[in-house]
Amino acid sequence: MVDGTPLSRRTLLRTGAVAGAGLGLADLVTGSAAAQQAWPAAKGDSMMGVPFEPLETVRVGIIGLGNRGASMLPLFLELEGVAITALCDANPDAVNRAAKAVVDAGRPEPAKYGGGDHDFENLCTRDDIDFVYIATPWEWHTPMAVTAMRNGKHVGVECPIGVTTAELWELVDTSERTRRHCIQLENCCYGQNELRVLRMAHDGMFGDLLYGAGAYLHDLRELLFSKTYYAKQWRRAWHTKANGDLYPTHGLGPVSAYLDVNRGDRLTRITSMSTPALGLAAYRQEHLPSDDPAWQEPYVKGDATMSLIQTEAGRVIHLVHDVSNGRPYSRLNQLQGTRGVFEDYPPRIYLEPTGNPHEWGNWDDYASHDHWLWKDVGPGPGGHGGMDYLMLYRLAQTMHLGLSPDIDVYDSATWSAPFVLSAESIAGGSSAVDFPDFTRGRWDTPHPGTDSAKP
Repeated sequence: MVDGTPLSRRTLLRTGAVAGAGLGLADLVTGSAAAQQAWPAAKGDSMMGVPFEPLETVRVGIIGLGNRGASMLPLFLELEGVAITALCDANPDAVNRAAKAVVDAGRPEPAKYGGGDHDFENLCTRDDIDFVYIATPWEWHTPMAVTAMRNGKHVGVECPIGVTTAELWELVDTSERTRRHCIQLENCCYGQNELRVLRMAHDGMFGDLLYGAGAYLHDLRELLFSKTYYAKQWRRAWHTKANGDLYPTHGLGPVSAYLDVNRGDRLTRITSMSTPALGLAAYRQEHLPSDDPAWQEPYVKGDATMSLIQTEAGRVIHLVHDVSNGRPYSRLNQLQGTRGVFEDYPPRIYLEPTGNPHEWGNWDDYASHDHWLWKDVGPGPGGHGGMDYLMLYRLAQTMHLGLSPDIDVYDSATWSAPFVLSAESIAGGSSAVDFPDFTRGRWDTPHPGTDSAKP
């Protein structure tokens, strides 16, 4: 029993408590076909369940101080036993603003790196950093993470962690060779509803699990065309390069946790389709003057990309991406089992045998099943309703106590893989594309995940 919640045998087995630069479409899909048939030779031992070395103080270097990095800095400063020792951004003004925020919080001034696109390499060579946090444009994620690990640092990366199959394998190989953890910092895995569904699913309340859904449905049109929000408008540029699911992890991460992906099941194949690319062009027509440079952009990314993913156990995941149309925000967040179903936005549930036939039940009635992070820690200073803070809190906790991370490099590579695999499927007429097995056959190995026991 953990914090008053009984642990099922399934939970014990799952956690191991009882167990014997800009890229075109051609660049994105290159190399994935070969990875479908076999995995490359390992460069080191598995990182599954490998604990951090216990650290009294976790010393953090931050690369990327734009919108996301700057918003996460105050949350890092709220964590006990965490020190910000170095900051880096290609914009020196952003570095100076962030350094001032650290000093204003009563902390020592961190080292500052604002000398261009590659100054992060100098940050990574420092000997006073244990963990590097990366919040930069997507094409920089893998090069920066690899550099950090090669210099002896654990690393956490914003979504997606890599944009080609070759990059994802490089992250896995580098993590195994250097013995440094490489973590997709997927905040949605720490949402209150996601963690409650996870615990209920693992306690068998939904029966045998059959299918789930996840998505990133977010009207970003105004931000995509902003001259200041995304530096050099880098995120909109991806809509001219690749037709696929450009942001899969927000939806796929939580559903993969429900289904014990890489802990008893694995993703085996994906089939994807996209709608026509109309939304961004329509917004441009309505809001931009005819001489704006954006009028020269050909948008190839379909407004909505929809994928079906099958698992080794025969389950199905429905994954959707759409940031180009007006709509309320949603991540779908659905789970169906033989005994009931949960659907989010708004949250609603039906469970047998207690549920009324053909009626949704009250999700608030299941608050007792909340994860201990939400019961005992709570949203803290916030960040997307608290899931940003809890993600960082749990990361720091595992590093302080010498525990293994909730999300490892195999989860990280798997959740980001639809970025390239969906594009390959669409380019092939929505053909089925095999998922690489980044675990190299260890996908049924029990080891800790986000349904963590309270330490």
